[in-house]
Amino acid sequence: MSTHDDDLIKLDRLIKARHACILIPTTEEEEALMLVRQAAMSRPDTVLRGWSHTLGVHEGLYGDGDPQPVADTANPAAAMVYLRQESRWQIAYLLDAIGSVADDPCAVRALRDLIEHTRRQDRTLVMIDHHSEIPPIVNAHATTMELSLPGEDELEQLVRETLRKMHRRKAIRIDITKSQFQTVLKNLRGMARREAEQIITDAVAEDRAFTADDINHILAMKRQALKADGLLEYVETPVDLGSIGGLNKLKRWLKMRREGDSVEAREFGISPPRGVLMLGVQGAGKSMCAKAISTAWQRPLLRLDPGALFDRYVGESERRLRQALAQAEAMSPIVLWVDEIEKGFSSASGGANDGGIAKRMFGTLLTWMQEHEAPVFLVATANDISALPPELLRKGRFDEIFFVDLPRVPTRRQIFTIHLRKRNRDPKAFDLAKLVEASDGYSGAEIEQAIVSALHEAWADKADLDTDRIINALNQSPPLSVTMAEKVHELRQWAETRCVPAD
Repeated sequence: MSTHDDDLIKLDRLIKARHACILIPTTEEEEALMLVRQAAMSRPDTVLRGWSHTLGVHEGLYGDGDPQPVADTANPAAAMVYLRQESRWQIAYLLDAIGSVADDPCAVRALRDLIEHTRRQDRTLVMIDHHSEIPPIVNAHATTMELSLPGEDELEQLVRETLRKMHRRKAIRIDITKSQFQTVLKNLRGMARREAEQIITDAVAEDRAFTADDINHILAMKRQALKADGLLEYVETPVDLGSIGGLNKLKRWLKMRREGDSVEAREFGISPPRGVLMLGVQGAGKSMCAKAISTAWQRPLLRLDPGALFDRYVGESERRLRQALAQAEAMSPIVLWVDEIEKGFSSASGGANDGGIAKRMFGTLLTWMQEHEAPVFLVATANDISALPPELLRKGRFDEIFFVDLPRVPTRRQIFTIHLRKRNRDPKAFDLAKLVEASDGYSGAEIEQAIVSALHEAWADKADLDTDRIINALNQSPPLSVTMAEKVHELRQWAETRCVPAD
């Protein structure tokens, strides 16, 4: 069964359950309209009405093809008054009405009257809107229905149909293997129908060819689309674990669970790994841990910024979180990285003056963590343990809680080696023993910055980088373990009996 069929069943159930007002927030207007029209046509003798700013009230099944829209109903308040007075319709949809409702007290009153009338008459009003800011009046009266993202079968059908349409206009050359075509479909996962169609069109339009060369182009456009959406962000990861210093226990843990999502593992009785919480000193390498997991399991890494989800309208923040999680599931198998999770959900356990938004969002996240079935491995990173809600630390929420401490001697040697090679320097030309000794108490990020600072100094002096310049850079910038010694000590004490060391 396709996701379109699933959505049609959901809409049909809401109509049968006599929900007076249904809100479908989407940019996929055609898909939403198709669902509403199919739901109306499946009911004998059902009259469907539609409304838009350009047409006013019109016959809903034909949309723009209605030759006789109702005069003087382009104004949303006038349209709602008309729909309240007209007795023939059973289902009506409004397109892009939310902006008008938010700014016009008269339209607000008309909408409330229409919804109440719809409820008494056992009718259904469907609001289809791209507007991201849902005003409280709509939220209070409407049942929200999110459209599902297309599955792989639908994407395959969409790609083939898009190529056929383009070929009919002007011939295109198709030279792609079955496995390469599957890679294209994999790269399109998590995209809305309109976005996927546009990406394919853009990839083929210039050279009139659909080949393996388009795979990277499609992936780049998908990343651009995700960035524009602002909810999930693609993160580049190292090609192998050898470019990540230390984290030996984490690497061993990852190796043991790499095949944990396979059919054989399930038959053996193993549940698929679901996620880890990475606690640690700031700059010690928690973000590198997320990249290490992505690299070890060869899964794409997507970053979710909880702070970007918050919205001033009631219910919108939770909707954005659900949308981000649904998109992550549609793109699975992936690693989902929630960076600095305490910044997004710290007020969930306190009495913060945010109207309970953080608490509701935290509840949404916990429910998803418990119930999601798609192969999405969650990596949450945190610096401040005191700011985390206690429920997040309860056993069973994560497969493991790792503590990323400041690097020890062997790891600091690896870090110096990696960053020197990265900057085209031979580590053998440096006194690594002296560098390791001088960097005691420094995080990986602080060691890297010391090398960068020493490079700038050497460039300014028209000299080459050497051991003394790096040591001088280290000495000029005290580490966080010194400037915030009490906090680091407190964090280490807390983690000693509650976490597994990552290294």
